[in-house]
Amino acid sequence: MAGKETILVVEDELKIAEVLKSYLEREGFSVACAQDGEEALRLYASLSPVLVLLDLMLPKRSGEEVCREIRARGETPIIMLTAKAEEASILGGLAIGADDYVTKPFSPRQVVARVHAVLRRTASQQPAELRFDDGQLVINANTRTVYRDGEAVTLTPSEYSLLLALATHPNRTYTRDELISLALRDDYEGYDRVIDTHIKNLRQKIEPDAKRPRFLVTVYGVGYRFGGGKQ
Repeated sequence: MAGKETILVVEDELKIAEVLKSYLEREGFSVACAQDGEEALRLYASLSPVLVLLDLMLPKRSGEEVCREIRARGETPIIMLTAKAEEASILGGLAIGADDYVTKPFSPRQVVARVHAVLRRTASQQPAELRFDDGQLVINANTRTVYRDGEAVTLTPSEYSLLLALATHPNRTYTRDELISLALRDDYEGYDRVIDTHIKNLRQKIEPDAKRPRFLVTVYGVGYRFGGGKQ
């Protein structure tokens, strides 16, 4: 059981919000609901939820705007609820900081399973600290923080899990499917190119030169490996 951790459900269709609230409360969560983007940001600031379920099509401020704002404020996991099943829309949502997505229509049980999977991933424990290239990149698993040249780097939970999975075994090449299993979730059935989106975002955040990556190296035709020298 998850205790009384708060989940924020941002959904303008009242019936969907009520169903999700009911199912999540049965799992032991406290649930707050917002019906537009402005209300969502107010509740996020006041409640500090452990996870946000975010519809993309909202009144007043779009789900994309809300996602960007939440991500700018912190690392709270975000699961998109979207009727847009096209690959470009999904990858676009992940690119602005969402960690997972569920397409409508969906089963409430499916959403609950995704919530638990993302929270397990966020809470997973790893070795205390990894340092690379004379401390230019530092990953502290106890605090789930990452530093580049001594400056803190803000990562989404999925980006952090992916980076940690790669950095734990430097120079080992992983396929996209392996990285999905390690860093996303066991029941993930989406596009394997989602990994490419996360890698691109990570490179912008941790590489001295994202166009010439030193840490997150592409192995053409296979996948990715971590190329930093462990200290």
